This record gives sequence, C-alpha cells and structure tokens, in this order.
Amino acid sequence: MKVSKNQLYRYQDLVIRLFLIIFCTSTIVYFFPKSDRFKYDYAQGEPWEYETLYAPFRFAILKSEEQLETEKLEIIEQTPRHFYSVDVDVDNLYSIYTDMIQAGISDSLYDKLSRRLVNDVKPFLTQIYDTGYLENIQDLKSIHPVVLKQGDGEIKQITYGDFITPTLLEQKLAALFSMYPETIKGLLNRRLSALLEPNVFYDQALTDLTIQNELEKILPTRGLIAQNARIIAQGEIVEGDKLQILNTLNSTYESQTWSDSQYNWKLLGYIILVGMALTMLLLFIKKYRQEVYQSNKKLFFIYFNVSLFAILTATVVKLDASYVYIVPVCMLPLIIKAFFDARLGLFSHVIIIFILSFVVPSSAEYLFLQIMAGIVTILSGKEIYKRANLFVTVGQIVLVYFISYFAFYAVNQGGVIGWEWSRLLFFTLCGLAMLFVWPLIYVFEKLFNLVSDVSLLELSDTNSKLLKELSNKAPGTFHHSLNVANIAETIANEVGANAMLVRVGALYHDIGKMINPTYFTENQGNGINPHDDLDPEESAQIIVDHVINGIEIAKKNNLPDRIIDFIRTHHGDSLVYYFYKKAQSDNPDISVEDFQYPGPRPYSLETAILMIADSVEAASKSLKSPSSVAIDKLVESIINGQMKNNQFLNADITLKQLEAIKVIIKKKLASMYHLRIEYPE
Repeated sequence: MKVSKNQLYRYQDLVIRLFLIIFCTSTIVYFFPKSDRFKYDYAQGEPWEYETLYAPFRFAILKSEEQLETEKLEIIEQTPRHFYSVDVDVDNLYSIYTDMIQAGISDSLYDKLSRRLVNDVKPFLTQIYDTGYLENIQDLKSIHPVVLKQGDGEIKQITYGDFITPTLLEQKLAALFSMYPETIKGLLNRRLSALLEPNVFYDQALTDLTIQNELEKILPTRGLIAQNARIIAQGEIVEGDKLQILNTLNSTYESQTWSDSQYNWKLLGYIILVGMALTMLLLFIKKYRQEVYQSNKKLFFIYFNVSLFAILTATVVKLDASYVYIVPVCMLPLIIKAFFDARLGLFSHVIIIFILSFVVPSSAEYLFLQIMAGIVTILSGKEIYKRANLFVTVGQIVLVYFISYFAFYAVNQGGVIGWEWSRLLFFTLCGLAMLFVWPLIYVFEKLFNLVSDVSLLELSDTNSKLLKELSNKAPGTFHHSLNVANIAETIANEVGANAMLVRVGALYHDIGKMINPTYFTENQGNGINPHDDLDPEESAQIIVDHVINGIEIAKKNNLPDRIIDFIRTHHGDSLVYYFYKKAQSDNPDISVEDFQYPGPRPYSLETAILMIADSVEAASKSLKSPSSVAIDKLVESIINGQMKNNQFLNADITLKQLEAIKVIIKKKLASMYHLRIEYPE
C-alpha cells in the first residue's frame, strides 16, 4: 500500500509538470502574431542583404500610394462634367426686348432700327441659347469634355469651351452693336445684357456620382508575379519595381488570411515547436538540477519568467516589430542566475531565444545578437547584488549589441554609411530597462518565497535583529558562527560554491542555541558546566534540540527555506558522540537513536561545506597546543569520519573537492591560531 501511495505522489508531480509545460506552451502561442511574418528587413535605396528571393506563391503587385494618387487625379481630370440646359422662348424674349427699346427711344428712330434689330438681335439670341449660356463658371480647361443634357432629353458631349460665358457674352454683345449709332449703342447693349439669363447649369450631384463610380473602378494591383519567379537577387538595390514587389509581398504576409484547416496546422506546428523547447528545458533541469526539478514552486518560477519575456516580446512584435530590441530579454538569465546558477540561466536564455526566433524579423541576426548578449550577461553577472557589477554588466551588453550590429551591417551592406541610428537608441533603452532587475528580483522573492544574492547580502548583516539577539544571548555561539562563516566562505570561493549563501547559512546555523545557551561549551565563560548535573540522555537531547529550536526560530523570523536548510542539515544524522560514549560506559546496550541528530544529511555542496567547517572549527577549540601537525591530524580525522559515516552521500561533492577543502581548512586554521615556524633556540 505504501508503494502505491508513493507511486501516486510520483505520478502527481509528473502530471503537474506536464500541465505546466502545456499551459506555458498554450499561453505563449496564444500571444504569437496571428498573421504570417515577412522575414526580411529592407530599405529603399539599400542593397538586398539576403539570399536571392523567389516568389513563395502567385500574387498581384500592389500599386504604390503615388501611383494610386496619380490615377485618381487623372480620372478626376478626365471624367466629363455634367450640365443640363433649359429651353428658352427666343421669340418671346425678342418681343420683350423690342418693347423695352421702343419705350426708350422715339418712334421715328425705332422705325429705322426695327428691321435691323430683327436681322441682328433675333439670330443672336437663337445662337446664344442654342450654344448654351453658362453663368456659373467652373474651373475647367476649355478642351475638357462635358456632357450636356438638353431640355428635350437629348444628351450630347461637347467641350467646356463651347459654352457662352459672361465674358464671352460681353464680347459678343459689343461686336453685335458695334455698327450702331453711338447715341443708342449703349442703350441697346444694356437692355439686352440685362434681359439675358443663363440656360445652362452645372449638375454637381450627377458629376460627383460619376467621378465616384469611376474612382471605384481603379484596381489596386497591376500585373502578376508567378510562383517561384525571381523577385530580387542578393546585392541588388531595393528600388523601383523591386521595392514595390517587396512591399506587396510584405503586405500580403501581414494581411494573409488562412483557411480553418491551414490555420489549425500552423497552430499545431507552433505548439509542437514551443512545447519541444520547453520540454528540453525541463529535461535539462531534471538531469543537472535535481533539487530544482523536485520543487514545483521553483519550476513554476522558471517557466513563469520564460513565458513572461516570450509574451512581452511577441506583443511588441505584433504592435511594431522594429521595437523588438527594446525588450530586455537578457534580464532573464540575470534573474535565473540570481536565484539559481549561471548554467541554468544561460540554458533558459537560449531556449527563449529559440522560441522568439519564430516571430521576430531577421531571426538569424536576432539569434546571434541575443545569444552573444546572454553569454556576456552570464560571464559578467557575478555578484549582481553589487551595484557596480550590474552597471558594468549592462554596459557590456549594450556594447555587444553595438559591435554585433555594426558587424552585421558591414557584412550585409558592404559599408557603415546609412545605418539606422534608431537601432542604437533601442539597444540603449534595452540596457536601461535591465536596471529594473533589482526591483523585479525583490518582487519575485516576495511572490515565490525565494532567496536571491540580494537578500543574502541583507541577511549577512551582523547588525540584523536576529544576529544581534544571538550575540547578546549566546556570545560564544555568535563568535563561533563568525569563524565558521569565514572558513566556509573561503572554501566556497575555492571550490566554486555559492559563497554568499554559505556565509549566511553559517551565520544562522546555530541560532537554536539561544534557547539554552549555557549548555553549550562556547558560552560557558564561568567554568560551570550544567551537564555535570544531568544524565547523558538529557544532555544529548538538549544538544540535539538546538537544531529543532533553530528551525522554529528561523521560521518565526521568516528566514528563507534555503537558509533553514543549513540549520536542518549542519549535523546531518551524526551522533552526539561525547554523551553517547559516556552513556555507553554505564550501559553498553544504550540505543543509538537517543543520541542521534534528526537530520537530514547535507544534500548540496553548500550545506556539506558548512557541516565540515562547523565540525572542524568547533573541534579545533579542544586543541590544547595547536600546531600544524595537530591541525592536520584533526582535519583529516573529522572529514574522514564524516565520509565514513556517509554524511556526504546525498551532497553534490567530489573526493577532489574534499581533498581541496582539507588543504583550505588547514591553512585557515593555521592563520587563525597564528602558527609560525619554530626557530631553534
């Protein structure tokens, strides 16, 4: 029954991890751009820097905005304007005119002019209204075609210059009466000019409708490009028809609509690719970071950050792909390194760059720039809790961006003239955005209850409330913890462990001794030992309880779990050897479990280092005459004993590292006890 329960727990963790991958994959793909992406960057007047481009499918060439505007102007210019005319009764109009003239002059003079007026004015009126008198002048050329709808419904097409305009009418009237007597010439002209009214009018509504209908007939495309036809070769200048064809292909990709079947296949492909990338990350963690793999919280934190930067970049690409380099993707390895290690940070960075290469333009250039920047981030991001280191890291990343872009531009363009200065601005903004890694790390610490080097730096302050309380209640233990911290930190620096984590763990590993400080040798300054009045079993229980008490105090003071691990494991499951031997002398059948620490054994390089440093430092206090030989013997005895008792069985520590640790501790203890060469007397 117990086996099946363990299997159930194992499968439960597996289901959780699979669900995490599926959820992150679906979320990332959901934010991917829905339209396809043209994978090339180009600019008018610059050489085509990629391989020869062939048409991936058959498409029509879109006309440029200038071409469309020119066609619109031509249509507006050439479309006939519509006019309509009304019939005018010339006989009635002439009769009115003659009556006006007769009333204005003498009868004898009118009799002399009547026949002449009949021969001149009446034909003049007929000719004016047959041609068409237009008073409302339009901004048209004289040769512009117009459509005239006459009063009888007949439609004819003429030119705009055929109409009689007020200016032309004035000239015709002057010519008409030029041969008449000066005394009545003005009268005849004025009366006829006042009598004449236009019979042709501009039809604005019909003209606008006609123009609109003609504009709607404009085709947005011109010609076709066959599939696999060569569009542009490498090195050719992007201009003219080639530029328009590239613009057309780019627009086609952006506006391309997929059938349900095509879209589903495309979606499936994205899901498979992203899912594979995230699975590779999980397999890497399982093989090389077992402690992270066993923690669902840590796995969720890593995948949350990968998804966060993937979604952020994909969203920027959807809005405007030219801003993609503003997204501080290199912040991801900094964050992962701050909470875990550099190797995991770099691998996570590579995975997210592979994922983003599906959606960013110029993916080859993007891959190179971001991977180089990620490597620089990992190499220069040591001790990120130091302010100067972060600024140096950001400066190096921006410099790598500049140099890489310069190199790509020189290779593709054959020079450096005309490069995009805005791209350099984007790189700089990306570097500035990376400075927000500090507050982001703080937020993640609170959200996921993790500890970073920044928090470790704060915890290492000996003026903190808990360490001050330790120094007041158990000054000997506090001094012992400082010595252990110095030794452990030196070892960690030499063997490649997390020195800051080891130091903080050492400072807090014995805080449980604050409960009964006088029962521990380092705090017995008055020479009185309370254990003299206790049974060995009781004494051993008090000694063992300092681990349990330390865990309770640490939790009460909200110390991170990574620090509590040092308290829990710094004695492993070893024996309280002194009291065990004392009890055994009285009762050979005494139970070993009564004198054994609860464990567990150290399960990381850092916790193993603390166990060694703690044991050796404490034992070194028992040396009555410290010498190099005595120290060497002590160090060898303690470490070999711990190895014999399998205390390092679960820790990621090698024999080579153990031998190196022995050498380091011997040198450290020798310096602490100020050992010098003994000169002969």
